[in-house]
Order: sequence, then structure tokens, then C-alpha cells
Amino acid sequence: MSYVIIRNAKYKRENLKGIFRHNERKNVHYSNENIDKEKSYLNYSLKAPKYSYEKEFDKIKEKYNLKGQIKTVSNIACEYIITSDHDFFEKIGKEETKRFFETAYKFVAEYKDLGEQYIMSSTVHMDEQTPHMHLVFLPVVHTTDKNGNAIDKLACSEFWKAKDSYRQLQDTFFKYMVENGFDLQRGVPIEETNRKHYSVEEYKQITNFKQTKKTLENIKLELPDVPEIADINVARWSKKRDEKILEEIIKPKDDLIQNLYQNNLDLHRELTRQAQVIEEAEKYQKEREKILADNEELHNSVKIIEKEYKKKSNTLDLQFSNRKKDLENEFKEKESQLKSNWMDIIDDYKKENKHLKRLVETFKKTIKIFIKWICKKFDIAEDYALVRDFEKETRISLDAEKQVQNEDREKEWDLEM
Repeated sequence: MSYVIIRNAKYKRENLKGIFRHNERKNVHYSNENIDKEKSYLNYSLKAPKYSYEKEFDKIKEKYNLKGQIKTVSNIACEYIITSDHDFFEKIGKEETKRFFETAYKFVAEYKDLGEQYIMSSTVHMDEQTPHMHLVFLPVVHTTDKNGNAIDKLACSEFWKAKDSYRQLQDTFFKYMVENGFDLQRGVPIEETNRKHYSVEEYKQITNFKQTKKTLENIKLELPDVPEIADINVARWSKKRDEKILEEIIKPKDDLIQNLYQNNLDLHRELTRQAQVIEEAEKYQKEREKILADNEELHNSVKIIEKEYKKKSNTLDLQFSNRKKDLENEFKEKESQLKSNWMDIIDDYKKENKHLKRLVETFKKTIKIFIKWICKKFDIAEDYALVRDFEKETRISLDAEKQVQNEDREKEWDLEM
């Protein structure tokens, strides 16, 4: 299955001129030999710039009043290169290839709520070995100023703020394309492979591809046309026979052998270098396989730990549930016991209060009877006068409630003094 590819590059203002001329095919000569100028008419734009990228940037910034500090070293534009492999596009055909890039264009406009207005250019190149799209946009974030007003801000660092921004981009783009009907798979993240991504030109330099190709084209494996000894016309010789043979037969063949030998040495040297690259690739592949195996082993270990955790968690949940029930039962039992004890205490207090109340009432009745008896015994005219004189002289009230109030009032006076 083919991989879906989206890569991002960041550009300063000084870079815009070069990528504009390349993307929009404004150059006469290109360092990339894969470009077939006779097929450039097949290229098309999903959004064509009216002006150069620099001028387009200035117009968009002014039109949408973009905020943000822009310095000479600031990255002001980003470029997605979106593609898959050659076989994928061959398989899906022309119409689906166009839909592939149109879908990708829509994804970019929606990703992080960018908005199509901040896409400067989107050009599909069909004049190279594999179709691909160059999409240049302004990294704008939608935020608020210090007063809480909504603003659009040009801020590349904020647009790619998260540490795993590119992983998020790759994951989201892959999901989006698959959901739109393209049978693709997600590439292995660079964190797992530890491999650097090389462009075609970089890989050609690494493998000395140009020199190897040139050497192979110039190597001649056939022998040159030289006369056979039997065909030599001795009569026309102006030199001795041995000198003629040496000059016209032996020396040309010897020179040919030397040239072939030297060419083979050059070829061997270049192929050796390429073999070293392949060996490095195999090394990385083995490391990748080892990492994947380790990841599988780690994944299995995690599953075992998860099972053990779930088992222990269930055991702890059961123990907790049982303990909770035990505590609830103990609490209910103690609550019931305390409630019973409090009821007994309350009953005792009620009985005691009832008894005291009866004593007080009886004492009051007794005092009244006693006063009347005293008045009659000592021939005192009125019991009221006796009570009044007693309370006046002793400053004690026979009314218990009044006496308690008087005592409380005297305590307050003592505290105030």
C-alpha cells in the first residue's frame, strides 16, 4: 500500500523569490533534471497567485490587517509538499489524482481553521516523475489582543507551537485523506525510524548518481575496429612490419584495455559508494525492525501489566466494597446503640425534670401555707405585708424565678465593676 506524504518547510521573506520561480515555473534552467519541460503544460494551479509571492504576502497582510511583529529573521510563509508514490497515481488515474490534490487543498484550508484566504499559491506539478503539489500559505493564528478583541495574527512559532505539531499534521492529514476515499497508509514517524528524509536531489548527491550514470554511458565494452594482421597490405607499408603491427593493432587494443580498466575502476569506486549507502539503509532497516520488535514486546508487556492491574483493581474494588459494607454496618450498629443510649438518658432527664418540677411546685405550695400559718400563729394581719417586709429586709424574693433573675443581674453588675 502507498504512503500519504505531507511535508512542511518554513520560509523567510528572502526565500520567497526563489520558491516562486520554481513553483510557478518561471525559470529557464532547473537544477532538478527530473523536470520534463515538454510536460510542463500539464501543470495546473488550484490557486494561482496574481503577483510574486512577496507582493502577494504584502497584499494579504494589508487586506486582512494581520497583526504580529515581523523581523528580517522571521518565518513569514510555510510550504506543504503533498504527494504519494508514482505507482499510486498511476493506479488511481487522472481524475482521481486531481481529486486527491483538491481534497488535500481543502484539508489545508480547514486545518487549524486557517482559511483559504491565507493560501498564497497551490500548484500541482505533473512534469516530474511523481505528481506533487506545492502549497504556500501564511501561518496565521486566530486569537485575541490584550483588550479581548478578536484578531488574526501572523505567527509561525505559534502556528507550530506544540512539540508534536508535525506528528499531529501527519496524523490528521492521513485520517482526512482516508475518510475521503483514498486507500493509503500512514508513514512510520521519524521518531521511530530515526531516519532523515532526503529529497531526490540530495539522494543523487549521496549516491554519486550523476557520476555513475555518466560513467556507465561512456563505458564502451566493444573492441574498436582495427585491422587484422592477415588484412594488412605489406606492399603499402612504409615502415617495418613489426612497427606497423605495434602501431595499428597492438597499441590501439592496449589503449582500449587501459581505458576499459580505468572506467571499470571508476565504476567500481562509484558502485562501492552506493553499496555503502545501501549498507547504511540496511543497517537502518535492521534497527527499525529491532525497534518494531522491541515495541511489540513492550506492547505485550503493557498488555500483561494492564491485565494484572485490572485484576488487582477488581480485587481492591471488591475489598473496598466489603470494607465499606462492614463500616456501614458498624456505623449503623453504633448509631443504633448511641440512639438507644441517648433515648435512655433523655428518659432519665425527663423523669428527673418531672420530679424536680414536682418538688418546686410542692415547695411553693408549702411556702404559701407556711406564711399563712405564721401570720395566724403570731396574729399578723396580712400575709402580704409579711412577705413584703421579709423581701425588703433580706433582699430575697420568695418567687424563685424573680430571685434567680436578681442573682443573675447582681453577677452582671459585679463583672462590670
